[in-house]
Amino acid sequence: MALDVNGRTRKVALDPRVTLLDALRDHLGLVGTKKGCDQGACGACTVHVDGKRVLSCLTLAAQCEGRAVTTIEGLAGPEGPHPVQAAFLEHDGFQCGFCTPGQIMSAVALLEEGRAGSDEEIREYMSGNLCRCGAYPHMVAAIREVASGSGRGAGA
Repeated sequence: MALDVNGRTRKVALDPRVTLLDALRDHLGLVGTKKGCDQGACGACTVHVDGKRVLSCLTLAAQCEGRAVTTIEGLAGPEGPHPVQAAFLEHDGFQCGFCTPGQIMSAVALLEEGRAGSDEEIREYMSGNLCRCGAYPHMVAAIREVASGSGRGAGA
């Protein structure tokens, strides 16, 4: 099958039961997307498919053939980190960093969905992404900064 990942078509021979997460990590070597609970409960595996966030551990790779998959590795542009990535760095929006790729992918999606009107709304739309270190206040500050259009991380 052919998967369009981060703007590049990748041909892989996969069993139809392989999840998108395993295809990305084990077959394409894109290990930025993390395997957390592997049950869709933690959000560590969040990627974008056709611009919408999905849990890659609950999505079959075969479902993504012909669709645009974006991982954390494909988020930055030639000009540098995505504004959300820059804001997470600026606000220390991570501690151990394991959940950070999924958090950033969800944050980019919620901003594009127009769901960053308040801290409460940000928390609600980020609630599917768990952080065992408790860096939530820093993440909210980073997302708020990008949503407001201020700071180095602004402009998403």
